[in-house]
This record gives sequence, structure tokens and C-alpha cells, in this order.
Amino acid sequence: MTRPVPAVVDGHNDLPWAMRGVGYDFDARDIAVHRPELHTDLPRLRAGGVGGQFWSVFVPCRYTGAEAVTATLEQIDAVHAMVERYPDDLVLVTSAEGLARSLADRRPDGRRPIASLLGAEGGHSIDDSLGVLRDYYRLGVRYLTLTHNENTAWADSATDEPAVGGLGDFGRAVVAEMNRLGMMVDLSHVAATTMRDVLDCTEAPVIFSHSSTRAVCEHPRNVPDDVLEQLPGNGGICMITFVPSFVSPRVRGWQLGVQETAAAAGVDVRDLDAMAAFTARYPQPEPRAGLDDVVAHLEHAREVAGIDHLGLGGDFDGVRDLPDGLDDVAAYPRLFAALADRGWSQDDLTKLAHGNVCRTFAAVEERAVELRRTRPATPAAPARTVVHA
Repeated sequence: MTRPVPAVVDGHNDLPWAMRGVGYDFDARDIAVHRPELHTDLPRLRAGGVGGQFWSVFVPCRYTGAEAVTATLEQIDAVHAMVERYPDDLVLVTSAEGLARSLADRRPDGRRPIASLLGAEGGHSIDDSLGVLRDYYRLGVRYLTLTHNENTAWADSATDEPAVGGLGDFGRAVVAEMNRLGMMVDLSHVAATTMRDVLDCTEAPVIFSHSSTRAVCEHPRNVPDDVLEQLPGNGGICMITFVPSFVSPRVRGWQLGVQETAAAAGVDVRDLDAMAAFTARYPQPEPRAGLDDVVAHLEHAREVAGIDHLGLGGDFDGVRDLPDGLDDVAAYPRLFAALADRGWSQDDLTKLAHGNVCRTFAAVEERAVELRRTRPATPAAPARTVVHA
């Protein structure tokens, strides 16, 4: 007897950035039909059993200051436009209650609406402003990844040289305001020192929207065991990702060789576009990761953190290649079948698919209600003398 596939709430998908290349024109790139140039479209989301998707409103670190804010707002606008364009398939969700309601809903044709949530990837996108952070929340953003590939002035990234020493004073203010708002603190991309500092100061559960485990694959983007061990006490979750260099030690070894060669050639290895161009010319072919590599991370994370602290964050349309068997958003049933073959129960699979992220989201919101009763919003900028002409 075939087990039912639980609805997936995926923590991270970069379709909005992929759509920026065509000016967010859903006529030019209609996702209501199969799009072979993408990992994501509506038919394959349906085939994969995706019931909720956090759309990443990402901008690269080369966007700074006001330019980063503007580009992030354009990304947010693109998600709202996408939901409006496909109302029979997508519904905008901004609360844990709304997510639960969407997962339980059925349209007249029997289909479930796909809950569309927003997550901002990279603290540089707030331009060091708590006011901008709050405005993103008002527009529907429900998590912020504290860094991307480069440090901010207030938090160290996993893939940059240490500068802050973890989380700085303003970083603590960002975390405190996110806790007060009910915005989830996302620790993917941050240095292990930053992870530990956040866990020491946060008053609400945290998430890793798209990370895997460092014990299985030694990559700085992955989560060390001592941090995974803190998730039960914090109430947070690690949403295991499918990025080949994060899940396969063989692919990671190959990537290190590429980066060493690129750095010697003067390429900034943190620059995604520059590295993509360099990698395309690299003579040694990349090894293939596979579905079993992802299973290994899930099993290890389950052993260390427990089944109640896992989720899934595929990073579809945010990477060039994916593991064999996990080629696009339609692949989730294959992953669940592999886990079931290894003894994961239906209850385990449901927690992994959406139960844990729904619980964590709700806990963050519940804590925010308590904090707002006693803590006013921190001013967006320090008081200053205004001189009128």
C-alpha cells in the first residue's frame, strides 16, 4: 500500500530572483506551464505535493545601501504580483494561522491552495535600519536571513573572513526586534559564531531555512552538531537543503579545488555570478550528488536534534545543479519514499514536511505577542538635530 505524501512547506525557493532576469514578466515566463529552464512551476509544485513555499526575496551582496532596499522591495512586489497573477493556485500567507488554514483548505476542484510566504535573504537588505526591517514585516516578510555570502557590519557570514566576531551589538538589536515583531530569525548563511551568539540572545525559536549538517559534509554553510543540539531547547528547526556542495563530500572537495584556482586567478569566490562564469570554464567535471546524500543529512540531523526539529528547504532555482533524484520541486515524493524505506513513520514524515515549521512559526508569533505588551519598537534611527532652511 502506497503511503500518502504529506504536504510540504519548503523553506527556501529563489524563483523570484530567477524571474528578475525577465523583468518579472509572467507572460514571458508563464509558470502555469512546465518551464524546463526553471526548477519551479505550478504543475511541478502540485506534483511534488508542495502546500506552502517560502519565496526568497533575495538580492546579492553587491547591492548595498538604498540600492539593496529598492531591489528587495522589487522582489517583494514580484511575489505579490505572482500571487495575484495565479489566484487559483497561490494564496498569500503572513501568519501561522493562515498557513494552517491554507494546508487544510480545498478549492472547489479539490486542490489545495499553495501558501506563499516571503523570506528575505541577507541582512544587507535592511541597510542597517530597523525601520526598513519593520516595513518588510508589514509587507509580509516573515523571516530574515541575517547574512548572505558576505558579512554585514553587525554579523559574520559563514563564507567571509571573520570581522565582527559573531553577532555585534546592532545584530542583537535586529534579533530583538525580529522577536518582537514575530519575524523568524534565519541562521542559514551565518558563521557558527553568529549562530551561537543568536542562540544565546534570542527570545524566540530560530530557523535554518536552507542548511545541512557539517558532520556529514564539512562546509561552512552547514550546521555544526553543537548548534543542532541546542535546537530542542530553543524550539527551532533546521530545514535541510539539497545544494550539492553542501550535501556531498565529493562535490565539496571538487568545489574547494575550483575556489582555490579561482582565487589564484583573482576571482572573488563570494561573488555568485563571477564564480558561476569561472566554474563553467573549469576543466574538471563536477561529481554528482544524489538523493542518498540528502537522506544522510536528514538521518544525522534527526539523531542529533530530534525529529521535532527538522524541515526541508530545497533552494530550488537558487543553484545551478541539484542531486540526482531531486531535480526539481516535483521530487519530494521520491525523498519521502526513500525515508519511509529507512523506517521513517508517517508521523515522522508529516513533521518533516510541514508540522515542525508550522509549530515553530506559531511559537515565534506567540512570543511576539508577549514581547509587544512590554517592549516598544526601537527607533529606526538615533535622534538628531534637524536644521530648517
